Amino acid sequence: MKVLQPCAGLLTNHEVFQLLTDRGAMGAVDVSQGGMGPAAIECQVYRYLCAAPAATQTRAAVAACTEWAASFGLTRAETLQLVNLRPSQPVEAHLIISDCEMRLPGDRVEQLLQAVEETLPAAPEVEGTEEEAAAVEGG
Repeated sequence: MKVLQPCAGLLTNHEVFQLLTDRGAMGAVDVSQGGMGPAAIECQVYRYLCAAPAATQTRAAVAACTEWAASFGLTRAETLQLVNLRPSQPVEAHLIISDCEMRLPGDRVEQLLQAVEETLPAAPEVEGTEEEAAAVEGG
């Protein structure tokens, strides 16, 4: 296979999740024979994305997020991180957006977070987190 255009564009985690789902990466992989072949790596990436916001996002939600992100003056890379990470706290937005205080003054960060919450669905609930939290608090 020949690469025609390296770096032709950016992919969201949702797009990678959809690709891996279409390829059947969710199946069990025998790691005893070689361990880290392409199928095993795809399976591990798929498992990671199952617990990330990408698992609940839709193409329409990602497109809507991309459209309104332009109104905040975000770069393509910042928009990509916004979609992939789905920040819910101001500190998370400040980590994604360079010079956030200057570029999004006043309550613009809160407006951005509200738009994220309204547009992108939350990450799926991960089993065991409540039990782990209780164990940490109790012990």
